[in-house]
Amino acid sequence: MHCTACGGELGPAALVCPSCQRLVHQVALEAHAAAAERARAAGDKTAELTAWRAALSLLPLGSRQLDVIGERVGQLSTEVASGALDDDQPSTGAGKRGKLGAGAAGVGLLGLLGKGKLLLLGLSKASTVLTMVLAFGAYWALFGWKFAAGLVVSIYIHEMGHVAALRRFGIPASAPMFIPGFGALVRLKQNPRTAVEDARVGLAGPWWGLGAALVAGGVYWATSAPIWAAIARTGAWINLFNLLPIAPLDGGRGFHALSRQQRWLAAVAIGVAWWFTGDGLLILLGIVAVGQALAGRVPERGDRRTIVDYVLLTLALGALTLIPSPAAP
Repeated sequence: MHCTACGGELGPAALVCPSCQRLVHQVALEAHAAAAERARAAGDKTAELTAWRAALSLLPLGSRQLDVIGERVGQLSTEVASGALDDDQPSTGAGKRGKLGAGAAGVGLLGLLGKGKLLLLGLSKASTVLTMVLAFGAYWALFGWKFAAGLVVSIYIHEMGHVAALRRFGIPASAPMFIPGFGALVRLKQNPRTAVEDARVGLAGPWWGLGAALVAGGVYWATSAPIWAAIARTGAWINLFNLLPIAPLDGGRGFHALSRQQRWLAAVAIGVAWWFTGDGLLILLGIVAVGQALAGRVPERGDRRTIVDYVLLTLALGALTLIPSPAAP
């Protein structure tokens, strides 16, 4: 590589020409800046945030441009994080047996269908489809194809919840990749800039997973088919496990944005959920939550929406673990 201004030789990872100090990616930076200004004029904060984040990776550490754009990214991130519950949380609801059970399935299904384009986008990636097939085969050998299909779809929807939130904040990331026996993951190409941003991304997965569990639970309540009970209960349990408040699980990312008082409130909510459900996993969540509440360094001012999300998810997912376990999936 050579500098387009002075012709000097550049290293493969160079961001500044050592000879003339010109930014190596000057043209791309100008294009990102133009895209950000167009998005700003249109009032599209997510598009503006995406453009500025793309520019950040092309700027050298310590540069004035990095500081200015970083400050704008932080401002936009705060504005997006305080927005309405739309992009990262599908509508969910709960119901009782029979008609209300079908209603719960309908509410959860409508919420997920509203994100249908994004759900299909993940399936356009070869890495996602290949690892999904491998995971399906592994679970099929253990539990049968029906339960394996339901489990894989539930995990995929959970991961796409993270993808939806990442896209909303303009954070580049990979498509979901399955790891049989361990679930799936999405690899971030940039780190969230604030604890609140990280919390939104982290808890988006359980929100979408709750939607998937509600669909399966609603079908079970409407049909009494045991396979749907197994899928709903297992899906709810997996998402509840992810609320464990330790890094790198989703609950740990959420707890980073909570004050000490809010952490105690989360621990109380976990205790209430355990009182009504008796699920042993909630005991583990409660113990860790208390430990996090006693931690030495916590934010002085926590994020209100994060504690509301965490409490609602704990109670809703805990309630779904009450679905009776069939004799076999």
